Amino acid sequence: MRVQLLATCIVDSLFPEVGEAAIELLVSAGARPVFPARQTCCGQPLLNAGFPAEARALALHTIDTFSDEAPVVVPSGSCTEMIRHRYPELLANDSRARGQARALAERTYELSEFLIDQLKIADLAAPQPRFIGYFPSCHLLRGLGVDRQPLELLEAIPGGSVKRLEPECCGFGGLFSVDHAPVSEEMLRRTIRQIKETGAELVVGCDASCLMQIEGGLRRAGSSVRCSHLSQALTGQEPGLR
Repeated sequence: MRVQLLATCIVDSLFPEVGEAAIELLVSAGARPVFPARQTCCGQPLLNAGFPAEARALALHTIDTFSDEAPVVVPSGSCTEMIRHRYPELLANDSRARGQARALAERTYELSEFLIDQLKIADLAAPQPRFIGYFPSCHLLRGLGVDRQPLELLEAIPGGSVKRLEPECCGFGGLFSVDHAPVSEEMLRRTIRQIKETGAELVVGCDASCLMQIEGGLRRAGSSVRCSHLSQALTGQEPGLR
């Protein structure tokens, strides 16, 4: 199956190894991933910051960039939720684009969701002999309802064991962590405390932004626990966001 990878800004700019691992997973699952070169931000940061017109412009650009009818796979619950739910809302009054927005929304999938629900493949994992704490990010869990799919993939890892962490927000939320720093810091402290209480040796999630926030907190606390994106954990990359 031919699929299109929407890498996301944070992966493309900061964590390209996450995108590389996502491609490796898709190839292992029998898919043929392509990377449309014109892709850029999905527009969520602009929408969250109160700039709907600018977010709408990026939505139109993304729709044009991914006009191919092949499924779009995204290694992020946050960006998938933006395309699936916010694009149709942003373009509801655009008679030309609203149908295209709905069509793109219907064929856009978060990575674990695509592997489990569309390709029906779970046993892709490289050995990972660690106790993994799975962190369900907000947009993935609450926005998309994706919860069992990452766990099915992680539970198939040879030599590993998995515990689902309680779904509290990590406190990042993009600009939220800047505009509401004290609240963000308290959310992060609660997340770090829960990780310590579980005894997890590795924290895995599906959103690099959340993992960046969590690993930063772990490092400042002097913890040896590191974070990995789901794609990194399944392909056997060394733990830690670099």
